[in-house]
Amino acid sequence: MSEYRFQPLGLDHIRTYPLRSRPSKVSVKEFARLSRPNASVREWVETLPAILAGESFRAVLNAIKRARQTGKPIIWGLGGHVVKVGLAPVLIDLMRRGFVTAVAMNGAALIHDFEIALAGTTSEDVPAQLGRGQFGMAEETGLLLNKAITDGDRKGLGIGESAGRLLAKTLPARQVPYRRHSIVASAYRQSIPLTVHEAVGTDIIHCHPS
Repeated sequence: MSEYRFQPLGLDHIRTYPLRSRPSKVSVKEFARLSRPNASVREWVETLPAILAGESFRAVLNAIKRARQTGKPIIWGLGGHVVKVGLAPVLIDLMRRGFVTAVAMNGAALIHDFEIALAGTTSEDVPAQLGRGQFGMAEETGLLLNKAITDGDRKGLGIGESAGRLLAKTLPARQVPYRRHSIVASAYRQSIPLTVHEAVGTDIIHCHPS
């Protein structure tokens, strides 16, 4: 006889139902389709599953298209990874084609974009640099960005416009040989508002002497 005063759960009243009678969120009707060889990107997008990210991706594309057709603003919010994974040329092309009304980015995105414009490279090896006590200490990044921000503040300019002005107008081309890959410089040249949303003390340039 069991020592416990609780009885096992009774299973007598468990009921099942036919599978086909149940509402389900996924159907073969929504599965991906194989695209034809040499299909265009537009055709390929239409073959994506009508489930989760595939459907969300198409919804975003349609929203952007509707906004462009109806004259609504298209504001892009970016973090550093958009720059780090090499998507700047795509966004710059969208700027030229009128699919970007404004850009809002964080400090990491600004720093990566700035380093790309100056050197064509970015994204240091964090564990290796931390171990040496050198993480974030590239001189030009902090020196030039902090100078741009300070000078811009005196003129009543925000961080985005200040950095864009430095990259696109103030620095000679030899100092920014890769600025055609810069989202910040491209936005400035096309008079597209670009704002940088910082949190005090969170980025590498806050640790620099400048």
